[in-house]
Amino acid sequence: MQPLPPEEARRDGAEDAQWSRPECQAWTGTLLLGTCLLYCARVSMPVCTVSMSQDFGWNKKEAGIVLSSFFWGYCLTQVVGGHLGDRIGGEKVIVLSASAWGFITAATPLLAHLSSAHLVFMTFSRILTGLLQGVYFPALTSLLSQKVRESERAFTYSAVGAGSQFGTLVTGAMGSLLLDWYGWPSVFYFSGGLTLLWVCYVYRYLLSEKGYRTIAVRKFMQVMGLGLSSVFALCLGHTSSFCKSVVFASASIGLQTFNHSGISVNIQDLAPSCAGFLFGVANTAGALADCPGALGPPAPSAAGVVGVCLGGYLIETTGSWTSMFNLVAAVSSLGLCTFLLFGEAQRVDLSPTHEDL
Repeated sequence: MQPLPPEEARRDGAEDAQWSRPECQAWTGTLLLGTCLLYCARVSMPVCTVSMSQDFGWNKKEAGIVLSSFFWGYCLTQVVGGHLGDRIGGEKVIVLSASAWGFITAATPLLAHLSSAHLVFMTFSRILTGLLQGVYFPALTSLLSQKVRESERAFTYSAVGAGSQFGTLVTGAMGSLLLDWYGWPSVFYFSGGLTLLWVCYVYRYLLSEKGYRTIAVRKFMQVMGLGLSSVFALCLGHTSSFCKSVVFASASIGLQTFNHSGISVNIQDLAPSCAGFLFGVANTAGALADCPGALGPPAPSAAGVVGVCLGGYLIETTGSWTSMFNLVAAVSSLGLCTFLLFGEAQRVDLSPTHEDL
């Protein structure tokens, strides 16, 4: 029996990777709802702008800055979203970005009341939301091009894209009612909460059997352990409420436990034959330079030599703890970005061959 020509072999492989008819129907309905929720989250701020302007004293110029800031971030991640969708799979990009923008949307009322700098926090959250939502449609295009039969792509994309108008309609109608009954924070809770429920559904019922590469799991854990932790550390420096301070401090420290499932165990992925030695080196560096949990595996001490000295200097010169918490957030973000860019889970202690996890 002669082997198939390369063109036919590639065609057969692509067809095997495509969704079956039931899978396509399930994904089409799910992505339609996802697009709807995307626009629910996007339109929440325009629906609430008038009420928020009255509460926070924004003029039309300041309200315009908040509304337009979404597109400052949105235009920056279009190409990145398409590239990631082609490389790792559009469904993974969509789920990860949706979980992040859903959380930010639901947390918007909390961010708005952190301090008197309402405009700064709202502008920052809108830019971040734009960055996260910017990857959706490029990743969606990549996903449908790989998983949907060519004869059905036009219908599928049209059906999924219809969610944009539906989402705008839903937020305009439901948002107005929620705004009148419970105030503007309820609109953000509604759209953000539904998005997070949608993410849970997709992960539980549509992605549970596909799994993720080891490095993707490690990086996700670091996003939780360093990314979210740094957000709460930043919030801690901009609140004067005792209760909020306790919540933010507890969340910032508690989330660092995700580091154990991220960079700490990543050492065992890279070199299990000398993992103890490498962990000792990493933990020594953390003990010397740590800003609590920011540079690597958490050191036994609360903070390292450099972190304590630098923190004391900042508090002494500025007279405020805010600069210290800002430093922790900055170093955590730097460490997270470094790991996201360069982190790998490929064994390096095997001389003949490398095993890609």
